[in-house]
Amino acid sequence: MSKTARARILAENEAKAVSRMLRISPQKLNLVAQLIRGKKASSALADLEFSRKRIARDVRKCLESAIANAENNHDLDVDDLVVAEASVGKALVIKRFAARGRGRVGRILKPFSNLTIVVREVEAQAEA
Repeated sequence: MSKTARARILAENEAKAVSRMLRISPQKLNLVAQLIRGKKASSALADLEFSRKRIARDVRKCLESAIANAENNHDLDVDDLVVAEASVGKALVIKRFAARGRGRVGRILKPFSNLTIVVREVEAQAEA
């Protein structure tokens, strides 16, 4: 009398990982996510390794998690993985206030972001 298993949202050749509450604005995170969209997983990892952006370390961890999920949970071949999606979304925004001149207040917004990475297994092209 248990619940039936929820249908899988992703295709059989896909796996994903989600990083929530990353302390960076979605706009800045999207710059790093653009680096890896559509690339092979190994190439994307190398690009993130040598990126000078601070958030690249967290994006790399998320990508490594997606690759591990693909390998361990879905039995996909790591060498054939491609970053199918790297989507960035808003999370909460912490509002702070700083004193300004003449008794005024300056508003400081500290945004957080969510990152979802989907990796897909593509069959290797035959060498011609």
